[in-house]
Amino acid sequence: MPTPPSSLPRGFVPVMLTPFTDTGAVDLPGLATLTDFYLQTGAAGLFANCLSSEMYELTGFERITITRQVVNRTNGRVPVVSTGTFGGPIAVQADFVKRIYDTGVQAVIVITSQLASPEESDAVFLDRLHQLIDQTEGVPLGMYECPVPYKRLITPDILADILPTGRLIYHKDTCLDLAEVNRRLTVAQGYPFGLYDAYMVNAVSSLKAGAAGLSCIQGNIYPELIVWLCNHYNDPAQQKAVKRVQQFLNRTMDLVHTAYPTLAKYSLQKRGLPISLYTRRKVDRLTPDLCTRVDAMLRDLAQLEADLSIEPVLMPQPA
Repeated sequence: MPTPPSSLPRGFVPVMLTPFTDTGAVDLPGLATLTDFYLQTGAAGLFANCLSSEMYELTGFERITITRQVVNRTNGRVPVVSTGTFGGPIAVQADFVKRIYDTGVQAVIVITSQLASPEESDAVFLDRLHQLIDQTEGVPLGMYECPVPYKRLITPDILADILPTGRLIYHKDTCLDLAEVNRRLTVAQGYPFGLYDAYMVNAVSSLKAGAAGLSCIQGNIYPELIVWLCNHYNDPAQQKAVKRVQQFLNRTMDLVHTAYPTLAKYSLQKRGLPISLYTRRKVDRLTPDLCTRVDAMLRDLAQLEADLSIEPVLMPQPA
């Protein structure tokens, strides 16, 4: 029988990168090293096979393989979630949800834009989501307002409809609206459900409002800082430092989104992780000028972390 749904731990849940070899193949030894790295930084869980993982550029076999390896590598130390919906008839999506769940993940993530087109109503979306729930009995689910192929936001009314099923335990929030985050959290009170904000301009405010944690691309560049913030955002003795971290997040927001995920791989490479810059997604070029800007950001980061007594994780050795 499936494990009963339960919320994920509070804290930082990285949206994992996929390492590739220089020829474009999935680098499974590199993925093992990367998984160990996330765990050593203090991640509370892992989101494999997501947009940062270049999930749309992976084959179905690669999605399963990557997810299974991350689950096996974590070996129960933290829960893993992974995307299971990639379009098509609900029966087809439900079948892949079950295949992903069979890898041992804690929950399977539903991409909200894969259940209805931009022109279709919330009623249509809800009908298909209920079909998916009915066809994946016992599988804990999460939702992700992924911006690709388009961003479909989940209203508090949709949450109020779905949460009583007991199946929804995770939500990667990209609404970018603190008032909306508060409305969603109000509706979710009392349920085994966690909202993890991706928008770091609202990081501290969302955490103080009751978000379970953060699930952001910044964690692929400076994960220790995100973990520190999740641990100290409400510490009265650290509020000056918390404000400083929030200001750093705001200041670096535009840069970290440039040429992503190549920029994140470059940043990890700079700190010694054996990861190729190869990226299957079509993204902006990592120019020399952009590298110079990233290098300056990493120097500022090093100073900030030193001031906060954050010890950067030493790179794990490949298995």
